[in-house]
Amino acid sequence: MANDENPMMPFHSGEITVQTRIGVREEAEQVGRVISQTIKPAAIEFLCAQQLAIVSTIAADGNVWASLLTGSPGFVQVLDQQTIQINSFLIQNLKSKIVRLSAHAEVQNLSNGSQIGLLIIDLSNRRRLRLNGNVIKQQPEILQIQIQQAFFNCPKYIQTRYLETRAIAESQSSEIQTRHGLNDADQVWIAQADTFFIASAHSDTGADASHRGGYPGFIQIVDSQTLLFPDYSGNNMFQTLGNLAVNPKAGLLFIDFEQGHTLQLTGQATILWDTEQLNAFADAQRLIQFSIEQIRETRNATPLRWQFGEYSPANPYPPISSTAN
Repeated sequence: MANDENPMMPFHSGEITVQTRIGVREEAEQVGRVISQTIKPAAIEFLCAQQLAIVSTIAADGNVWASLLTGSPGFVQVLDQQTIQINSFLIQNLKSKIVRLSAHAEVQNLSNGSQIGLLIIDLSNRRRLRLNGNVIKQQPEILQIQIQQAFFNCPKYIQTRYLETRAIAESQSSEIQTRHGLNDADQVWIAQADTFFIASAHSDTGADASHRGGYPGFIQIVDSQTLLFPDYSGNNMFQTLGNLAVNPKAGLLFIDFEQGHTLQLTGQATILWDTEQLNAFADAQRLIQFSIEQIRETRNATPLRWQFGEYSPANPYPPISSTAN
């Protein structure tokens, strides 16, 4: 969102601090011109076909969560150039299963005026759109959001996956388990992951959801409470790291694309700028250490299924190890 002191400046103080430290302020200003406060025609056309969104929300206790929303094509609807609506009757409704928006755990964090970040992503063609803003209407059947930031991201590190339209699972009730540390199954899940999503937030400028990808093993499991993952070169805007520089609270989301389950972690993220541990991560510019405070596993989170296509050509070589020594 725009800087409060200068509405035309797309970056807040945390983002500027990170950009300055890395030495990419000029590049960031150039790239930052893609950030708009209105939804462009290309974004409207893109949204009409999408069925997958990642949402970033802030809970009452300040914890940040990254969550999954899925629905029929067009379940994220553009009302005008600055307003979108998420239609609850479409979410998880592909087998006539109606799920009210209020039934989704992530929506329980929302009320009118709440900050929210959305990442709408098409895995089949590596396109992703960021929409960040504020909730202006929250009801059991609809969620309306006024957009403050809208922009497409580059396709780097996105593995292609194809929606299996003939493999939609029969409606099953979601089963939610919570815990405070990774169990053995969680660790296997994360060690094999090639994709996850990260939610972050700035107290003044709002919530944000972003994508992270690499070869399986690019996330290092330090112990049941701690993960370590690389930050690769990107678009030089550093929205996520800028948020973490001033607010370490963050959320991670892992999706089991073949089974429709999700694993959500909330905790605190620390940027490791200079560490010998970088040597274990090919092409990592810096590392993020994530300390887990709470875990939520949801079985049958979505009826959608995806088939793996291919790894991103931008992925660095696989890391030396997926677990700490």
